[in-house]
Amino acid sequence: MAASSNSSLSGSSVSSDPEDYQPPIWKSYLYQLQQEAPRPKRITCPQEVESRPRHYGREFHGLISREQADELLGGAEGAYLIRESQRQPGTYTLALRFGGQTLNYRLFYDGKHFVGEKRFESVHDLVTDGLITLYVETKAAEYIAKMTTNPIYQHLGYTSLLRDKLNPGLSRQRSEPRRVTFRPSDKISTSPLGRRSALKDGSEKHCSYHKVHNFKVHTFRGPHWCEYCANFMWGLIAQGVRCSDCGLNVHKQCAKLVPSDCQPDLRRIKKVFSCDLTTLVKAHNTLRPMVLDMCISEIEHRGLTSEGLYRVSGFTEHIEDVRLAFDRDGEKTDISANAYPDINTITGALKLYLRDLPIPVITYDVYSKFILAAKMTDPDSRLEAIHDGLLQLPPAHYETLRYLVSHLKRVTMFEKDNLMNAENLGIVFGPTLMQPPDQDTLASLSCMRLQKLIVQLLIEHEDILF
Repeated sequence: MAASSNSSLSGSSVSSDPEDYQPPIWKSYLYQLQQEAPRPKRITCPQEVESRPRHYGREFHGLISREQADELLGGAEGAYLIRESQRQPGTYTLALRFGGQTLNYRLFYDGKHFVGEKRFESVHDLVTDGLITLYVETKAAEYIAKMTTNPIYQHLGYTSLLRDKLNPGLSRQRSEPRRVTFRPSDKISTSPLGRRSALKDGSEKHCSYHKVHNFKVHTFRGPHWCEYCANFMWGLIAQGVRCSDCGLNVHKQCAKLVPSDCQPDLRRIKKVFSCDLTTLVKAHNTLRPMVLDMCISEIEHRGLTSEGLYRVSGFTEHIEDVRLAFDRDGEKTDISANAYPDINTITGALKLYLRDLPIPVITYDVYSKFILAAKMTDPDSRLEAIHDGLLQLPPAHYETLRYLVSHLKRVTMFEKDNLMNAENLGIVFGPTLMQPPDQDTLASLSCMRLQKLIVQLLIEHEDILF
């Protein structure tokens, strides 16, 4: 049945020109099965049951046995009723006829009805979805198991064509930071030339801003097909998942196979602050977050000699105004001296942006590596461990950190005026750029000295670490 009912992809047309793209022919077999699924038939109780919970209707039959429920259902496919359990009074069971037998499910209610993960507004919807799922997954078990083996996502590449059409600039390449080796026999010189002489160049590797999809369970209104395998997404609710950043719709099982090639849609990115760093730069097709570029440009234009730069706080309400402006206006935000005369407002906004990232610039995955590096006593080994940690950062995080540290290095060049050296900046930016994965307050406090040291070393050795 599967072979004869399943539409092929031979009618699809894909050209190298995105303008000529034609959508694939969706596979109809699972849709046809859903249409064939048994319809729910409510078996009502002829008399009012005093113990009936308020959230159940006439399908509730009170305290009856499995055998009595089976008899009431009468063998009709899709027939259902609710009974109170004799074995556990106060608990409720959904009795449902399917496949020539009565299936019994423990039924729960917490404002919505459920027997598993899905939650429904009504028992009728729950049963409808259950019958569809049972029918489709029983009739097409073998087909479903193999439906990911020939995905349109890879064979047709239509997703890539659309993505390139929307964002041709994403094909840009950049080189990863060169891997360096700190020779134990060499001392780290205080001069850039001396320090560079202690390095051996490593091979450069290609790097691109890959981003995993941000899939979330989604209820599709009307028929929907999986954009990975081209098969119908069956069920009444929560039929599949949708990427909240780019809108890709796929089955739950297909989501595990989709490549990390999410291209966020700006229409889905609601704000700039508190947005995942990689998501934001891919959505705007930039190397770094606009907040970082714009704030640093403004600070270097008029604030490098300001005493206590980054240490002195701006007014909270003014910083909040900048945050709201970036969320509302994006790269059109005005942060000039005319709008915000106090440079501490801009530094405060930049620190707030970095602090509010859902994944810190120095990510949770590599946090422990940097902390271990900070505990090393040998200067060369410590710098090499820090460099290895930098190489493990996601590209967008690496580029953001590189650009920020380069800026902070320039800040220290005006220490005579701003009184901010690498150690002072480390105190300010340590907890901002690095946060322990467990968010434990005591752990954060105990690591503050090490966090400060890491940022201090990044600034002092910026020219060889990046």
